[in-house]
Order: sequence, then C-alpha cells, then structure tokens
Amino acid sequence: MIGYLEVDCHIYDTHSLKDKRSVLKRVMNRLSKQFNISISELDHQDLWQRATLGIAHVSSSKVQAEKVLQEVLKQFDSFTELEVANKHFEWF
Repeated sequence: MIGYLEVDCHIYDTHSLKDKRSVLKRVMNRLSKQFNISISELDHQDLWQRATLGIAHVSSSKVQAEKVLQEVLKQFDSFTELEVANKHFEWF
C-alpha cells in the first residue's frame, strides 16, 4: 500500500527564495529522517511564502501507512515557521 499526502504550506518571515529554501530544506530533512517517507517540493517554487509538498510512504497495510502519514501531519505543527493551509490524502 502506498500512502500519499499533499500539503500546501504558507511560510512565514521569508523575504526571498533563499529563505524559503532554507526553511523547506530543514523541514524536509527532519521529516524524512524521523519517518520512513519520501518528500519533495512539487509546486510554487517561484513564490516566497508558499509551497506544496508531496509525501509518500510505502507499507504492507493501509492502516500503517495512514498512521505514519497522520504522524507526519502532526509533526508539521512543531514547525513555527510554516502553517499547513490544505492537505490531501490518496491511496494506491
């Protein structure tokens, strides 16, 4: 089972694309190390305060994949420099 989570984020206190990349790199590295996931920026690469992240997790069951992705979503709350504006789950 493959669980997929797409997250639209608003990033605070960034004044350049360099600032945005710094925040996203830190967030993505921390999440990928903490959970067994693949994560990438999918859209809005040219906007300073907006990002869309795609997150995928492969598991033997839908329940386990959903549990991991829910934990990832909860972890986003610990990052004070960004806010989740929208989220979307898919299962393959």
